Amino acid sequence: MNRIKYLVAAIFFLPATMMMAQTFDDLPIPIEDVNKVVDNTPDSIAKALMSRPAPGTTRVGSNPVLFLIGNSTMRNGTRGDGSNGQWGWGFFANKYFDGRKISVENQALGGMSTRTFYTKLWPAVREALQPGDWVIVSIGHNDGGPLDEGRARAVLSGTGQDSVNVTIKETGVQETVYTYGGYMRKYVSEIRAKGAHPVLMSLTPRDAFDEKTGKIIRKPQSDWLAEVSKELDVPYVDLNELSGAKLDSYSPWKEKYHFFGDHIHTSAYGAEMNARSAAEGLAACTHPALRPLQAMMLNVELPTYGIRRETGKPIVFITGDSTVKNSDKDDDGMWGWGALAGEVFDETKITLANVAMAGRSTRSYLREGRWEKVYNQLQPGDFVLIEFGHNDICSITDSKERGVIPGTKDTCHVYKMEKDGRFEVVYSFGWYLKKMIDDTREKGATPILVSLTPRNEWPTGKIERRNDSYGKWYREVVEETKVEFLDLHNLSADVLDNKFAVKKLPKNKEKAKAKVEKIKAKASVYFKKDHTHASKAGALLNAESVARGLRQNGSKLAEYLKND
Repeated sequence: MNRIKYLVAAIFFLPATMMMAQTFDDLPIPIEDVNKVVDNTPDSIAKALMSRPAPGTTRVGSNPVLFLIGNSTMRNGTRGDGSNGQWGWGFFANKYFDGRKISVENQALGGMSTRTFYTKLWPAVREALQPGDWVIVSIGHNDGGPLDEGRARAVLSGTGQDSVNVTIKETGVQETVYTYGGYMRKYVSEIRAKGAHPVLMSLTPRDAFDEKTGKIIRKPQSDWLAEVSKELDVPYVDLNELSGAKLDSYSPWKEKYHFFGDHIHTSAYGAEMNARSAAEGLAACTHPALRPLQAMMLNVELPTYGIRRETGKPIVFITGDSTVKNSDKDDDGMWGWGALAGEVFDETKITLANVAMAGRSTRSYLREGRWEKVYNQLQPGDFVLIEFGHNDICSITDSKERGVIPGTKDTCHVYKMEKDGRFEVVYSFGWYLKKMIDDTREKGATPILVSLTPRNEWPTGKIERRNDSYGKWYREVVEETKVEFLDLHNLSADVLDNKFAVKKLPKNKEKAKAKVEKIKAKASVYFKKDHTHASKAGALLNAESVARGLRQNGSKLAEYLKND
């Protein structure tokens, strides 16, 4: 019942012509805004409100609510579920707050300006505020354009006290329009009047560069907000600067994929980055009024694997799947070669960190935050061995959610997952590898691409070589990135061929099949339970192949191998 009341109340604030023409399933034609972006949640309200929570309904008992006020950079898409490949940072904000103490309620809506949010959506939020609540106001991307026609979203620039009366041409509605700072004063005053706590936060950065500095353009609203926050003694977080500095530190390729579809709206990578920047800014703010909110925050410290770093010793992070890290304890069980890396590396010179995980692909390793932990701990002089492939070319949408698009082009597609109906942008095998390589270099560490281990398959009497698929893709990535390549697949396959291969199979199909089975049986000493996973002997063979490949490459990492 409360939700229905909220919908009715919110629609009440729509212009009269829109109320007559629009239903939940009949949105008005999208309008290109001043930023040349077509917002497909066009000042909609109706359909979008079916997904936004009614203000205050997330409250748990007497706990406070943290309301987020913004536009599509905070909450993107009609339903805010990433189905268009774009995400707002408000979707990820709750991970930084203790849900047992406070709920995070994303009230942002695409297409809103400082002005239109205040006139159309703010009244319902204001009504829901209770003493002790918190409100983050971060809005302004849509504040340009005409004052009195079309979307009529524009505000007056700056922080002055001036205003102008307008009549909106399409509706005849009369309205007083204020400066950006004027609207912020209204938000702050009305939040405080309800006994709640305001926080001003600058805008997310755009994918736009200053030609003189070569850096991301900083928005003027940042200075305006800083001025208003000082005037009103309100906590202020410069999200524009925090995220802009991160984007400045990325490679051009990485900076681009933090946006999706245009130069304003973010991908999941960009939204998560902005959410972390917002949390870091809140946690670091020294304004005393923020202390109660800071006491309810979580996960602000960067996650790592916590590998102990010894002075003078670099770390080699070994990433991958079960062929790198398996049970690794039973002499007659399954082993990953990373567990035996100490057999070939001199651990008095380098620290081994086997952070591989069974069953993972490039995509799932990233999505689960495992790569983030490596990235956060990397320092100049470290090494990263990147070995994936066995789990990558499989179903994209099934419950394991680990399949990728075959190939190496920078391509992607939005998929709906079968398990929970969520949406995810999935990239190509090569794209994920390039991301890890780029991230590693950003930190001053050395990436080394490692091809997947061979399988116990002998279709021609010789061991299977997957050089027309994975081998081709690895080499395309190497050609594009100039990364060091350790061809473990063929190095270990050479050893196995020398031990077990036959020059020619019998012409008789049954005899040929029997011969292949005999070869597989002999080679099984290097495998365990199936054709992919290694025995302890097989894992040692692969570790020795890694060492041999590093020496053949003349790799810097070869300096940390044991002497023969």
